[in-house]
Amino acid sequence: MDKIAVDNLDLFYGDQQALNKICLSMKEKSVTALIGPSGCGKSTFLRTLNRMQDLIPGVRITGQVNIDGQNIYASDTDVVLLRKKVGMVFQNPNPFPKSVFENIAYGPRIHGETDKKKLSEIVEASLKDAALWNEVKDRLHESALGLSGGQQQRLCIARLLAVGPEILLMDEPTSALDPISTMKIEELIAELKDKYTIMIVTHNMHQASRVSDRTAFFLSGDLIEEDVTSILFTRPAKKKTEDYISGRFG
Repeated sequence: MDKIAVDNLDLFYGDQQALNKICLSMKEKSVTALIGPSGCGKSTFLRTLNRMQDLIPGVRITGQVNIDGQNIYASDTDVVLLRKKVGMVFQNPNPFPKSVFENIAYGPRIHGETDKKKLSEIVEASLKDAALWNEVKDRLHESALGLSGGQQQRLCIARLLAVGPEILLMDEPTSALDPISTMKIEELIAELKDKYTIMIVTHNMHQASRVSDRTAFFLSGDLIEEDVTSILFTRPAKKKTEDYISGRFG
């Protein structure tokens, strides 16, 4: 069974349709990249997978998004538990104005963890999984805002991992970072896919080709083509995909 299966997904902002009959499935423990020009629906689609779009007034969604066979838009869905299972990393790092330790411990505390020893173990394990432990282990009680941009982004990933998600959504997670920090995030994605199912929005086609197993090309709210990354970039089936990849537009 697919980890994520999206069927005939339409999304409207008021009268304006932003996503058109999207059908896309995703295997467990794989990386899917979403590419396409600005405003094509990539980030909009990403936010339907943990119901972040619910927070925007006037949004209407039809169709189905099934995660582990359950439609997340069913009336009995617990959205808090959904967002624990399906975590999100944003374009700009957004650490809390708290210590490094408190940034990571925040989520487990919200979900009821009070044991100090257990919290310390979660913090250490999450920072190790985010490839940040060695850089911050002596700074756990200093403000997270003192970290570099790349470190802050990995901290935000560690903060997600601390609540035990199964799916990681990444919305252009390196677009605000320098090349070295970008490389560290890409290396991290390669390590994380052994444990997590990952979907990443990126403007950078080189990045998509480096980090993903499959790539989906969006244009004007339509999913034009989706395939194994190496095939989509070398032998696309649709002319629009070929035109975009070759730089004729976008």
